[in-house]
Amino acid sequence: MRAARLYEPGQLLRIEDVPVPKTPPDGVRVRIAGSGVCHSDLHIIRGHMAMPLSLPLTLGHENAGYVEEVGAGVTGFEPGDAVAVFGGWGCGTCSFCRGGEEQLCDVMKWVGIGRDGGYAEFLLVPNQRHLVKLEGLDPVDAAPLTDAGLTPYRAVKKVAPHLPPGSWAVTIGVGGLGQFGLQFLKVLTAAQVVAVDIDDDKLALAAELGADATLNARQDVGAEVKRITGGEGAQAVLDFVGNDATLQAALAAAGRGCRIVVVGLGGGTFPYSFMGVPSELKVTNSVWGSRRDLEEVLALGRQGKVKATVERHSLEEINEVFDRLERGEVSGRAVVVP
Repeated sequence: MRAARLYEPGQLLRIEDVPVPKTPPDGVRVRIAGSGVCHSDLHIIRGHMAMPLSLPLTLGHENAGYVEEVGAGVTGFEPGDAVAVFGGWGCGTCSFCRGGEEQLCDVMKWVGIGRDGGYAEFLLVPNQRHLVKLEGLDPVDAAPLTDAGLTPYRAVKKVAPHLPPGSWAVTIGVGGLGQFGLQFLKVLTAAQVVAVDIDDDKLALAAELGADATLNARQDVGAEVKRITGGEGAQAVLDFVGNDATLQAALAAAGRGCRIVVVGLGGGTFPYSFMGVPSELKVTNSVWGSRRDLEEVLALGRQGKVKATVERHSLEEINEVFDRLERGEVSGRAVVVP
């Protein structure tokens, strides 16, 4: 089968022929219909993330497709079933896995990180618990829901109890993940939402998706959010970029009791001290989502309550797609269709 392989950070992915994976008794081989192109993969390819990868490696952790072959011990799935792949694979036995938070077990067990991922024609899924039936969703459109949808969904769930009617939330970055974050805020909460980005085209799309106000990040974001909110500031800020500048903007936009959730992998920091932040400000990060979260995201997709903006590309175009992603030229989610 064809696969896009990473041999060394800083180099282009190589498109090459590799053996089709054999299906173990508890496993399922999935024929990939679509694999989303994610910024975290870009960080790995460019060498911005120091991880003990076993190279060469097939990246790709946003995957959906069709069951091709099931192991002898698999029940409930048959060849031809359309499925989404939950990618936060864990050991299956630790307290996090047993508690349904398998994505918190060990990053080096995740698909496309510690195990070969979906930038290929086939993906070996080691256990059927990592599969969710799509039940009518198009696998290409559903592939981004497994991360670009799932990760902001979990982040929004962290702040949703603190966003009553009349409250304000801010999304910083309205690219692949931020667009979903905006939509989930509108679906799950009564908050009004300010969308922030440096790209006016993305801000225009954010307005179409329901943003109550938009701000170009070249403005004084903190001052503008305070103006929009009558001087109080936001009750929640979701930062889908995570660099120094955006975290400073998040802090400047925060009101009393605000929850800041850092989702982006920009590596930024900001100082936190008793007198230097709004009263009872809470800051956390958000790591992917659980299998149950994914089931909920797919349900919202089937109900038409979230919209994926997808552009399709062949496997041979993958390096060009990463170049465009790095330049900020992908407005939604690019999906590789092997």
